[in-house]
Amino acid sequence: MSYAKADEAVINKGVQEINGVSYMVDAKGSLTPLEVVNPKHKLEDETVRKVTHYARQLSSQIARFKGHTFTDLGEFDALLEQEYGASRGGKRGNRTYQSFDGCLKVSVQVADFVDFGPELQVAKTLIDECLNEWAADSGPEIRAVVTRAFNTDKAGQINRSEIFMLLRLNIEDPRWKKAMDAIRDAMRVTGSKTYIRFYERDTPDGAWRAITIDLARAE
Repeated sequence: MSYAKADEAVINKGVQEINGVSYMVDAKGSLTPLEVVNPKHKLEDETVRKVTHYARQLSSQIARFKGHTFTDLGEFDALLEQEYGASRGGKRGNRTYQSFDGCLKVSVQVADFVDFGPELQVAKTLIDECLNEWAADSGPEIRAVVTRAFNTDKAGQINRSEIFMLLRLNIEDPRWKKAMDAIRDAMRVTGSKTYIRFYERDTPDGAWRAITIDLARAE
């Protein structure tokens, strides 16, 4: 089927013919005679159906591409394991693959999803004790980091990046150190996701450019 015929078939899905009369179904499920539909609304319907049709096709292609990519890289890893008699970083390991000329790179990264257990509230209590006692001696920067760390977003999630920022602060107070221990004990790895990224450059000493697959970042 040609693209023109495919487009026509997709567009026509918005129109139903009943007893020789053409209708369009509105958002309430009611049948509206085609002849009384605003031409602009009909054109909008056709446009949305057309671009969504191609979006579905592209989504399927990307899913197949991702599957084939992981298969190819997995087969290469299997060859290395067979040669050296050991796994290359395990299933969760980050890996980087590069072309012989140094101008192409594939990066596989595993990101953990981290949640926090009840120990986090203990840490918050200890941190508050420190801040209240230090009073004027505790700079506004530290108070701001603490506030951002324990404030929840609309989904009720704490700010993980700010929590990790607290762990990087070098404060010698024993209560602060216990609070940081409590934060570490509170961490729970609840899952992980594997990301694959592609890069290219013109010369082996040039700057890497990401090969964009993300629609929002495509040029």
